[in-house]
Amino acid sequence: MLKIKTPKTQRAKRAVEKRAPKLVESGKKTLILHGTKTSDVLNTVLTQIYHLKRDNAVKYTKKNENIRPFECGGETSLEFFSLKTDCSLFVFGSHSKKRPNNLVLGRMFDHHIYDLVEVGVDNFRPMESFEYDKKLTPRIGSKPFFAFIGDGFESVEELKHLKEVLLDLFRGEVVENLNLAGIDHVFVCTALSSSTVFFTHCALRLKRSGTAIPRMELVEVGPSMDLVVRRHQLPNDSLKKEAMKTTTGQPKKKIKNVSSDVLQGKIGKIYIPDQKVGGIALSNDVKGLKRERREARKTKVVGENEAKKRKTASK
Repeated sequence: MLKIKTPKTQRAKRAVEKRAPKLVESGKKTLILHGTKTSDVLNTVLTQIYHLKRDNAVKYTKKNENIRPFECGGETSLEFFSLKTDCSLFVFGSHSKKRPNNLVLGRMFDHHIYDLVEVGVDNFRPMESFEYDKKLTPRIGSKPFFAFIGDGFESVEELKHLKEVLLDLFRGEVVENLNLAGIDHVFVCTALSSSTVFFTHCALRLKRSGTAIPRMELVEVGPSMDLVVRRHQLPNDSLKKEAMKTTTGQPKKKIKNVSSDVLQGKIGKIYIPDQKVGGIALSNDVKGLKRERREARKTKVVGENEAKKRKTASK
């Protein structure tokens, strides 16, 4: 059993708060792990998944004997690694006679297992087996397109679940605005049957079409593989309700002295204390007073000159 320690410094408290669940999530990191035994194909698959997500992923190369995500108690080490690396997604690879080239894709909530999808890898082709212009190589951190082809992604429960996990795994950070010129690759998932999905990675090539909208061509850059769904585990209702909490249902915090109007929009009130202008002593250096004194001086001089002229005239 893990020992729970409370943070004693402000720095540690800030670090714990940063890792706590948030209503508005930041980018999700992915943890990539090996089981007790893995095949060469599976090692290549894990390496290339890490290559696709190397800007936001952590890869462990040591074998882990105690990780069995679908068994009770077998998730303890996995949850510990998730807490240690602050990863909310994981990819676990293992190989056995009963389940060859086995991949377990899963999501975490509060560093505990949320849901799981187990798939087998068939007909794998690595990136090195594809020939294409290297200028088309997708950039690190760019946002991808997703194409899910087939009715199975809407009707079959296992494929619907796999679609959600794949979207979370490869979409990167959620953004509000997107520059379409920066999108340079697409993940294509085709439902071949109720349990098999063809997964491939393509680059986008833009060509002239004679209009303002360019013509798009897909160039396969790899990897590609068939994913055969074996087992999946959905979250229970209470955990799903807690994890799907959003800010839309939360009441907005009232802001003082701010109101809204249909016509005028946002209206704010500013309260200014009494200035007590009547009790303020004015200095003699005020520009307005200087002008008054100049005019008064001129009037006085003119009056004295007129008085002198009268005296002289009377004599």
